[in-house]
Amino acid sequence: MAVAGCPDYFLHHPNYQQDNVDRAANHRQADLIGPGFQQSTNRNSPSHQEDDVDLEALVNDMNSSFESLYTSCSVQTESTPLLHNGQPHRSATYQTQAQPTSPHQRLHRSQPMHILAVRRLQEEEQQYRTSSLPAIPNPFPELCSPASSPTLSSGSLPQCQPSGKYIIKIFSEDGMGKVVEIPADMMARDLCQFLVYKNHCVDDNSWALVEHHPALGLERCLEDHELVVQVQASMTSESKFLFRKNYAKYEFFKNPLNFFPEQMVAWCQETNGTIPPSQLLQNFLNSSSCPEIQGYLYVKEMGRKSWKKLYVFLRRSGLYFSTKGTSKEPRHLQLLADLEDSNVFTVITGRKLHNAPTDFEFCIKPNKVRNEVKELRMLCAEDEQSRTCWMTAFRLFKYGILLYQNYKIPQQRKTLLSHFSAPVRSVSENSLVAMDFSGRIGRVIDNPVEAQSAAMEEGHAWRKRSHRMNILGSPSPLHPSSLSGVIHRTQLWFHGRISREESHKLIHQQGRVDGMFLLRDSQSNPKAFVLTMCHHQKIKHFQILPCEEDGQMFLSLDDGATKFTDLIQLVEFYTLNRGVLPCKLKHPCTTVAL
Repeated sequence: MAVAGCPDYFLHHPNYQQDNVDRAANHRQADLIGPGFQQSTNRNSPSHQEDDVDLEALVNDMNSSFESLYTSCSVQTESTPLLHNGQPHRSATYQTQAQPTSPHQRLHRSQPMHILAVRRLQEEEQQYRTSSLPAIPNPFPELCSPASSPTLSSGSLPQCQPSGKYIIKIFSEDGMGKVVEIPADMMARDLCQFLVYKNHCVDDNSWALVEHHPALGLERCLEDHELVVQVQASMTSESKFLFRKNYAKYEFFKNPLNFFPEQMVAWCQETNGTIPPSQLLQNFLNSSSCPEIQGYLYVKEMGRKSWKKLYVFLRRSGLYFSTKGTSKEPRHLQLLADLEDSNVFTVITGRKLHNAPTDFEFCIKPNKVRNEVKELRMLCAEDEQSRTCWMTAFRLFKYGILLYQNYKIPQQRKTLLSHFSAPVRSVSENSLVAMDFSGRIGRVIDNPVEAQSAAMEEGHAWRKRSHRMNILGSPSPLHPSSLSGVIHRTQLWFHGRISREESHKLIHQQGRVDGMFLLRDSQSNPKAFVLTMCHHQKIKHFQILPCEEDGQMFLSLDDGATKFTDLIQLVEFYTLNRGVLPCKLKHPCTTVAL
């Protein structure tokens, strides 16, 4: 090419410019007609033998070519049929390019190709291939998963969130309900926080929302990250939400060894029980590790009333039982229940409704099942510790690190609020002054002798008023003898005249953790009280008897060795001191009226 060495004379010569204009017109006409005609025209054209090219004409020629290309592309619509790789139909393209374009027509850039149809076609082909193959479940997916697999499993990922406002009804322990309007994206944690503030409860991060199915005799505590609206969509008209305490929701993070006995954790047996508690929890939270819970369970046969005692294994992939003793070989394992699309429930009417062999029954309920008892997987453990271990491991295998995040969020919120809260100013006796309100306006008593006499006079006036009320037959609420008999009834841990079975039910519902307690009236002795508490997941009862000394009545737990004037003083003492109890009183069993 002689473009670089072309002299300025040829670029500005009028005859040379006219030849270039004619050549450019021929190129545009060739673009509109077709590539074959263009080749023949260029061969026959006399300008084919020229070596010099006009740069200005070449640029104008390229601009005109691009303009025709953009115009032809802009005419194409989305209705043009697409073939593989998103290429348009050839005949439709040529038909569009053959249309003449006006020089005054506005320039339109081409739009991006829509390849959704191609992707949908490929997905349908892939789905057809996979559906044509037989479905063979893999009972050991954790052995095939790489070490770099994500911590969250597919079952823990949130589903499509609905939108708008929804009406739900929440019940308390006394059967009273309250209607609440909540947004669609409200989680169980946020709803419990709202109810705590609305009902002026003590915010100790132990309140929970319970999914209760009276027809099936099942209930479970919702996880803090679960959407309330999605859970309500899977419930029947008879099912309802309960608002109650649950101290044991995250207790296994504090005392993991109490929840996972060494004989039930296969990994602990392989290492001879030399695993620290932190490493034990880390293996349960990490999806790449393969912990396993094993032991005997009573399993109810599907559609029958009979129970079988089987050796069961709980893994991340599901719940299995061995068809040959305690063998773990894959050919001897059969799937009992899946963890991903199921939830674990506590059975509250096991012996009556399902004829369970023990009182420690639990159930694995698929999310799609609403009111069909036949599709429930009923299980029964030997004792309370075994049942708690199975149910806790089920939650850890399903949700993993999400449970630990739910456990840490209230602590982080409390730490954040402590930085912004103002310190409480302590009020001591030195900051108080004596006042005289006998006149029209009050005055500060500066004389210390006068202030002391005013205090003594005020004390005598209170005693006279109290004595006068006692003589009239109406006991004063400020009298010590009357207060000691009734003031404990205002406390949240006192439940009045409830039976032994009802106290067991309350403690079981709110979590069997060490130090959980309640006080009630004694059914055998009308002048005595009973302290019911939990220790090592066992419920124990201690009788509080009255005793007399120097004409004054006291209450005692240890036959008069330690005496108290009322039940409030007794509870405060054993909250700080263990005494004759197996542990200190920590968590009061309370009920709230919505």
